[in-house]
Amino acid sequence: MQSASLRHPRLRLVALCFLMLFVELALIRWSGSNIVYLSYFSNFVLLGSFLGIGVGFLRSDAKTDRFQLAPIGLGLFVLYVYLSPVTIDRTGESLIFFGELRPSGFPIWATLPIVFLAVAIVMAMIGEGVARQFARFDPLDAYRLDITGSIIGIVVFSSLSFAWAPPVVWGVVAAALLLWLVDLDFRSPRTLVSVAALGVMILALGAESMQPGYFWSPYYKVRVDGDRVSVNGIPHQHMGTPEQRRRDEEFYFLPYSYRAAKGPPKNVLIVGAGTGSDVAIALAEGVEHIDAVEIDPRLQQLGVALHPSHPYDDSRVDVHIDDGRAFLQRSDKLYDVILFALPDSLTLVAGQSSLRLESYLFTLESMQTARAHLAPGGEFAMYNFYREPWLVDRLAGTLEAVYGHAPCIFERGSDEGGLAVMAASPDAATLSCPERWKAAGEAVPPPATDNHPFLYLRSDSIPGFYLVTISLILLCSALMIKVVGGSYRSMTSYGDLFFMGAAFLLLETKNVVQFALLFGTTWFVNAVVFGGILLTVLAAIEVTRRVRFEKPERLYLVLLAALAVAWAVPGSWVLDLALPARFAVATALAFAPVFVANLVFAQRFRDVADPTASFGANLLGAMFGGVLEYMSLIVGYRSLLIVTALLYGCAFLLGRSHFAVVRQPART
Repeated sequence: MQSASLRHPRLRLVALCFLMLFVELALIRWSGSNIVYLSYFSNFVLLGSFLGIGVGFLRSDAKTDRFQLAPIGLGLFVLYVYLSPVTIDRTGESLIFFGELRPSGFPIWATLPIVFLAVAIVMAMIGEGVARQFARFDPLDAYRLDITGSIIGIVVFSSLSFAWAPPVVWGVVAAALLLWLVDLDFRSPRTLVSVAALGVMILALGAESMQPGYFWSPYYKVRVDGDRVSVNGIPHQHMGTPEQRRRDEEFYFLPYSYRAAKGPPKNVLIVGAGTGSDVAIALAEGVEHIDAVEIDPRLQQLGVALHPSHPYDDSRVDVHIDDGRAFLQRSDKLYDVILFALPDSLTLVAGQSSLRLESYLFTLESMQTARAHLAPGGEFAMYNFYREPWLVDRLAGTLEAVYGHAPCIFERGSDEGGLAVMAASPDAATLSCPERWKAAGEAVPPPATDNHPFLYLRSDSIPGFYLVTISLILLCSALMIKVVGGSYRSMTSYGDLFFMGAAFLLLETKNVVQFALLFGTTWFVNAVVFGGILLTVLAAIEVTRRVRFEKPERLYLVLLAALAVAWAVPGSWVLDLALPARFAVATALAFAPVFVANLVFAQRFRDVADPTASFGANLLGAMFGGVLEYMSLIVGYRSLLIVTALLYGCAFLLGRSHFAVVRQPART
């Protein structure tokens, strides 16, 4: 039996929409920590969510209520992922992954479709529960309640991320909501199985969360084993003393030895400070002051607690929990040495984009910004296990383009593959190095740029395994809609809403990556963007509830103008603004198209004959937009605005016949 409070239809719909978004975000975060491919392709979980929710809406009038099976579906999915972790096969030349030498589990082309379908099935069950409640309201009122629940979901999940809550907490929240929302009858075998499934889910998440040496950050599942740190099951950092480093890994000292004739540097910036080993080396080299920048607060905290040299306790060190590019953009300091110390993030910014946390750190524009922060006679250096010769060539070629001469380079083969140290200075004579870079191949890949920040992608193309996997996913989607969701016929009159969904997903993606560039690729910035988008959508709904546009087709012209302005204003110009002005301009450029786009959608949606089928079409369109997002690998993120405009053009053409309906008096 349900509690009396949930008999209130509005509260129930808000709670269902909160559950839907909360579970989606939790699956994106948690699945990627166990199935490591999803750290690089988390948008496949998002696509599966959109497909599932869309199918759930198409089933809103089915005789059997599959929402009642959602606890069982969610419990089984969590148990499957917990018992079948997957590590990465990092071979291949077209796209570089950081992972284990010995992969486990299914290959990528099988793993992603399996996860995609499993997520879609779970979210279809939850989506059906939302849809059945959705159908009880006027379309616009239902949409407003949906957005309200989604906003609460963003706030709660972001708060748990801020508190470094482990997955068992996420599981308890989801389980409590499910038990609150489903029909419980303890005389029914289904209820007993549902409670058991949720219990198994909590036990699995609890066992994972409470393992000794495991910690959770806003980005990773972190494991500490002695002086070794792994994230999401991948070796990541080593908390060694400077003496151990000099004995076993002397390359860490090369940036300082290159400029030995100038004496110890006074001011050093270390980006990717992590648990503190690079900071400890700088202190051992006699540096007077260090700005240590680390994006993950948990890794830095572990360094404070566990690093044997205790570098973060030194008064010469100032710690900044921030994105490295964002710190450089905001700082006016000059440094004798700027060091990018193994900043490979092993994860994406968000569930929708191919942007890794460090992507904007290695673009041509970022390297130019770093040069501008060098004091006279200053040095820029970076090192990592770069895996492939072409990646070393790309980075070294970028430094040559920025500094006007080939950088110093040290390379060494290793089991981890392709170690390289690179260093450069505005004055080539500043550094004394035995070897300068010479390209390993005839064709040096061009630098990554802020528009095309895909450092680990060799050429402007979509890798073959992406195409195979996306094709399998689209095939699975078509079959699932047909078999589970029923006939396509209920959606045929809502083609314009389908294209609106696709266009809006691309617009949302563009805003996520734009704010990541302007303010940092942190989880907090990401949460602010999603929250801002949902609030903008809610504002558009409130306007539409009060204002009926006599000629809604004119809104398309306003939308096109807003997209054109957003496309015409270069990101480099916005980056050059002071922080308050940058925020104001970025907000206007990002949210003006979002607001107008939702006025267009809400004006159309308020008078639809079938709210659930039309909303389902819109969600399936969003899934299609998620597939189109991979076009950014070829054309860059800025051009996504052109694709967005074309999709809204398709929506306009398919929706013209409905403009006359909108001009009719409002329903009472």
